[in-house]
Amino acid sequence: MGKLSEKMWSALNEQVKYEMESGYLYLGMASWLNDQAFPGFAHWMRVQAGEEMHHAQKMYKYIEERGNRVELLPIAAPPKTWDSVEDVMKKSLSLEKLVSGLINKLVDIAAAEKDHATSIFLQWFVTEQVEEEETFRTVLDQLKMVKSTCSAMIYLDNHMAKRGE
Repeated sequence: MGKLSEKMWSALNEQVKYEMESGYLYLGMASWLNDQAFPGFAHWMRVQAGEEMHHAQKMYKYIEERGNRVELLPIAAPPKTWDSVEDVMKKSLSLEKLVSGLINKLVDIAAAEKDHATSIFLQWFVTEQVEEEETFRTVLDQLKMVKSTCSAMIYLDNHMAKRGE
C-alpha cells in the first residue's frame, strides 16, 4: 500500500489541525458556559471537545500507519465570549457543517487518487459528521423551544450534564 500521496498527506495533516482546533474551541465554549452558570452545558461541551481530540488522534495514527510523519500545524485561539448559549450552539453547528465539508473533500481526494484504504478509513468520519450535525441541531432546536425561560434553561442544563464521556 505504501505511503500517502503528498496531496492526501497534506490534506490529512490539515484535518488533524481542524479537529484539534474544534476541540480547543469547544473547550473555550465550555469555560464560558461554566462562567455563565451553565455547568451542564459546560460538561456537555467538554465531552464534545474530547471527541474532537479523539478524531484528531485517529487521523494522526492513520497518517503514521501509512508510513508518513504527522506535521502539526498551528491552531487559532478561540474567542473568549459568546452572546448566549444559543449563540454557542449556532456557532458549533456551523463549525460541524464546515468540518463535514472538509471530510467530504478528503473523500474526494482519496477517490481521485484511487487511495482505497484512505477512502475506507474516512467513511467512519462521514458517518460521525452526520451524527455530530444532528446532535447540535437537536440541542439548538431545544434551546429555541425554551426561549431562555429560566426554569426550562435550568432543566435543559441539568439534562446536558448527563452526557456520558
